[in-house]
Amino acid sequence: MSWTILLGALWVIAATVVALLPMRRQYAPGLMLLILAPALIVAIGYEHGLLAALLALAGFVSMFRNPLRYFWRKAFGPAERAE
Repeated sequence: MSWTILLGALWVIAATVVALLPMRRQYAPGLMLLILAPALIVAIGYEHGLLAALLALAGFVSMFRNPLRYFWRKAFGPAERAE
């Protein structure tokens, strides 16, 4: 097993542990994991190819969908509804 895959697995375990913490204690470690994820995804993609990077990206987006949605709305405003 490569180091990048091992680090990715450890990142997933760390994110799961952080999710089990009370909400007020999730911010600092969650932000750290959120910042580290793109570098780890790029490293996985560099070593194992595009498919592995896309799978890692899908896992990242799945685990951090609410914080990513918050930052998206903060940057681009609320989505307009078409009627």
